[in-house]
Amino acid sequence: MSSGISVPASQSQGQTLLAAIKQDHREIEAYWNKYQQASGDLDAQTRWANQLTWEIARHSIGEELVVYPLLEEAMGEKGHQMAEHDRADHQVVKNGLKKIESLKVGSAEFNQILSTIMSELMEHIKTEEEQDFPQLESAIGYEKSVNVAKSFERTKHFVPTRSHPSAPNKPPFETLAGLLAAPLDKLRDAFSKFPSEQEKQQATAGIHPIN
Repeated sequence: MSSGISVPASQSQGQTLLAAIKQDHREIEAYWNKYQQASGDLDAQTRWANQLTWEIARHSIGEELVVYPLLEEAMGEKGHQMAEHDRADHQVVKNGLKKIESLKVGSAEFNQILSTIMSELMEHIKTEEEQDFPQLESAIGYEKSVNVAKSFERTKHFVPTRSHPSAPNKPPFETLAGLLAAPLDKLRDAFSKFPSEQEKQQATAGIHPIN
């Protein structure tokens, strides 16, 4: 699948930013599918709900830390408008994730809110993949896209594992608020259930690296 960037023949292949983001999007969709398939199995649904929430949280904050500031830097006012729209989308998702933290996994209310969250997220994903990020990659070029993709992936390893809708989502405050929250989140999640590595690999087996 093309990432929307023309790659010079003299440059070695590397994953572009759009490719890295698409990879995350496909994993999020896979975990949502596993949650739905586990209907009636509370233990499995709890593990997949935790995995889904964590992936959404770290992906969203990775975009807010790395990608949205780049949109504004590389594309001026148009990029600023895109970034603000994407931040607003993220806020809706974060607020929804915060609501379900206190609800019983698998309950009618939990499922209704999570379904709404995923519906909102799918529209957001479509806009990013088809409009925002292809335009960004055209503006920054292949080499910078690959470098930013590496930064995006590194950042996700240090972000909170829970949704923090009240944390600022613009630089420089998003960085400080997000990273300071991480240790507490990781401590809390040490007592949470997650799918095994084998289960995650099986869930994402059909997803191949995108370049």
